[in-house]
Amino acid sequence: MTALSKYMVVISFDCLSSLDIDLLKTLPNFQRFFQIGSFASRVETIYPSLTYPCHATIVTGKYPIHHGIINNTLLQPGYPSPDWNWYRSGIKGTTLFDEANRANLTTAALLWPVTGKAKSIQYNLPEIFPNRPWQNQLFVSLLNGTPSYQWELNKLFGYIRHGLNQPELDDFVLESTVHTILTKNPNLLLVHFTDLDTQRHQFGVFSKEAEAAIRRHDHRLGRILDALEKSGRYEETSIVVLGDHSALDEKKAIHLNVILKEKGLISLNKKGRLINWQAYCKSCDGSAYIYLKNQEDNETKTTLKHILKELKEAPENGIESVISGEEAGRKGADSKCLYMVEARKGYYFHDAHNGPFIKHIKDEDVRKGTYTYGSHGYSPEKPDYATVFFIMGKGIQKKAEIPYMRLVDIGPTLAKVLGLSLGKTDGEVMLNFLDLQPKINVKFNDTESKGVV
Repeated sequence: MTALSKYMVVISFDCLSSLDIDLLKTLPNFQRFFQIGSFASRVETIYPSLTYPCHATIVTGKYPIHHGIINNTLLQPGYPSPDWNWYRSGIKGTTLFDEANRANLTTAALLWPVTGKAKSIQYNLPEIFPNRPWQNQLFVSLLNGTPSYQWELNKLFGYIRHGLNQPELDDFVLESTVHTILTKNPNLLLVHFTDLDTQRHQFGVFSKEAEAAIRRHDHRLGRILDALEKSGRYEETSIVVLGDHSALDEKKAIHLNVILKEKGLISLNKKGRLINWQAYCKSCDGSAYIYLKNQEDNETKTTLKHILKELKEAPENGIESVISGEEAGRKGADSKCLYMVEARKGYYFHDAHNGPFIKHIKDEDVRKGTYTYGSHGYSPEKPDYATVFFIMGKGIQKKAEIPYMRLVDIGPTLAKVLGLSLGKTDGEVMLNFLDLQPKINVKFNDTESKGVV
């Protein structure tokens, strides 16, 4: 398969929304994409629309049910802080970076989700954090990425970071990205920025803090474009900017496990810790999976059916819809759940099994990091809930606008640009973005007329 471009940079601005388009058009570096690139102003995300499933979809072209990353975190009932889907081994099948490596292209990734221990990424700083008391950030990062590369980045730019706090974390990623472009010459570079997502969680979707993060992202984008120009590879590179999901404001958290505890389906010890369960609500923020411990437990199935029916009938309970696991699978989510529930606008789900059924969120709850004011994970069918996709550079049409595409279409499209194949995917190549016209190089000798071909 012929490549349209030898180099590609993919920049993920987590939580960038289609509703941000008007602001993006006023910002100098995003304007370059509107002026000379192509874009889709409405990209349908996946279900559940969470960061880790979304980023696995971007590099596979598949829905969660097919690539295997069905949630940010693992199903670990009773764990105060469940482990995340950090590792490449969690993805079924191939990925864009696997195929690039197989084609002898140099690959690099900075905080790209689900890349821990990815052998096909030569320069890898995976998104992972210490989740147990005996762990520290340096140890888990070095263990799961490229040690020498990470040591180099931390030696040069580690002073910028302040733990996982934003915007310092993204500022560190930016300097690392520029350094990687200038010194490592990767054919495929995947970069994930989370500043905007953090601000929307903490302050709300359209807060002044979120707008400030978008403006910081425009600056970061400019620095990356400048680095490509300085490297001499700008004209030979296809450059992608994308979001993974949007977000919605909320002020109420649904503790569905509290109801399951009251109905005897979750058991706690005297210290309030979960010790057993027959059914469990696993939050995806704007949606949630309901799992059975024993798939043959018909009594619990009947109990759950009645519980969810009663809750859905009262709007103040915050549950908009209830679908079966089979239907969830048809929507691309985990078909192994018994039910999947969707929150109403203004609500989201929380795993807590103590406290009130409906938690009214206060500023102090958000400051502690226990709750948020903005969430995603909702159904892509929610109105005004799309994300965006921009692409420009080598092999790309200029000023092609597509009003609608899907997140699953991104992977096969990027693979096509690099001359790669992801095999069977759920998405399709967005051919309107690509410059597929053959380039004819005509040679003349001294006796030929150079005015006519």
